[in-house]
Amino acid sequence: MLTRFTIQVPPPMATSGLIIGLDKPPVIWSHHKTRIGGVVLDGEKTAQAPNATDLRKPAKEPRAPGLSPRLTLLLAAACGLAVGNVYNAQPLLETIATGLGIPLGNVGIIGTITQVGYGFGLVFIVPLGDMLSRRSLALWQFTLSAAALLVAGFAGTRTLFLVATGMVGLLAVVVQVLVALAASLAAPEQRGRALGLVTSGVVTGILTARVLAGFIADVAGWRAVYFTSAGAMVAMAALLFRSLPQQPKKTAPITYAGLLRSMAKVLWQDRDLHLRAGFAFLIFATFSSLWTAVALPLGREPFMLSHAQVGLLGLAGVVGALAAGGAGRLADRGLGTTVTGLALGLMLLSWLLLAMLPISLAWLVGGVVLLDLAVQAVHVTNQSLLMSQRPEAAGRLIGLYMVFYSLGSASGAIASTAAYAQAGWLGVCSLGAALSSGAVLLWILTSRRRHAHEVEVLPH
Repeated sequence: MLTRFTIQVPPPMATSGLIIGLDKPPVIWSHHKTRIGGVVLDGEKTAQAPNATDLRKPAKEPRAPGLSPRLTLLLAAACGLAVGNVYNAQPLLETIATGLGIPLGNVGIIGTITQVGYGFGLVFIVPLGDMLSRRSLALWQFTLSAAALLVAGFAGTRTLFLVATGMVGLLAVVVQVLVALAASLAAPEQRGRALGLVTSGVVTGILTARVLAGFIADVAGWRAVYFTSAGAMVAMAALLFRSLPQQPKKTAPITYAGLLRSMAKVLWQDRDLHLRAGFAFLIFATFSSLWTAVALPLGREPFMLSHAQVGLLGLAGVVGALAAGGAGRLADRGLGTTVTGLALGLMLLSWLLLAMLPISLAWLVGGVVLLDLAVQAVHVTNQSLLMSQRPEAAGRLIGLYMVFYSLGSASGAIASTAAYAQAGWLGVCSLGAALSSGAVLLWILTSRRRHAHEVEVLPH
């Protein structure tokens, strides 16, 4: 005859001011006794984890360490500073070409090499965050970026300068490492809002880098831009070292080769990545179409704006980017598909305002604000949904996603200049409207299935 007695032992209480084991659930001990021929034999005591009916409160998802408003703003500033290094050479190309003896017809190689380096970083550096501490990875990238910027500033030959700018682009992907770090630190129900704030810093950095670089170069020369950026990167590295929390070691180690192989598998199999990468390609092709070509009509009759005045248009874009911060909060509530659809509709509408540029600059400013708001809203939503669904592969997902971002940006730049050469500003607006319409069509075809899936993965 088998008799079983069950005794529930509560968690240990506080002793001598030291709290022990209060974060652990109660343990249920089972003591088996077996009766054989009138003799009772003691069995082994075993500890069992409680089931759902043993606990008064249901188990909750482990909370992230937390992302304070102060740390969120610091990460946003760090992202803006880092991404600005990719774009601060754009208003300086002619001056740099003169100083280093680069033919004006070939000066575009500076931007090309920087973007190529950035692309390599997305594939070979950003995924390292899934196997290493993102805190340590980011600090090393900031430090090495400062060194590369110093080399570019001191470079006396075009070869050394181009190698240095390639390294600057390679290391600028620290932006994506910080975005993934912010997502891992934020609580699940606040992840979208945190990403909205951090990526607002990215767009702000892109749009303001050209303006600040132009002012610094006017005052102290183009080399001062690189020296200033290097000093700012060192200062930011020190702030991040003091502010970023230590991260626990990865629980599932993976080799670097295995990491790269898994990226190919993720790219092939992940349907959510396919959809969000498609949106990324189209919205950033649209974004690049505007910002590559907008200076062309503004520098001619009847406007005749200077480079500095054209650069100030970026401030209007900053307003739109910052206004899109609420998209992350809506994504946290399971409204990612709705936010995407509304934002894509605004992006299409913005080209109607932009097409009225010959009538008034005010229409242009309104269109810029609307387009940048829409692009940022979709971008934040894309990243929030990807990282919420597979947080353990955040580095790989963001790296692959941003490859399509870069491809879209490059394609938009090439297509918009060709469109302007063929049909002027109206041609650019027609191109932008066509790209926006393609994104809206993609959303219509997939929205019902995507919304149902988002509700399933919404954190509780």
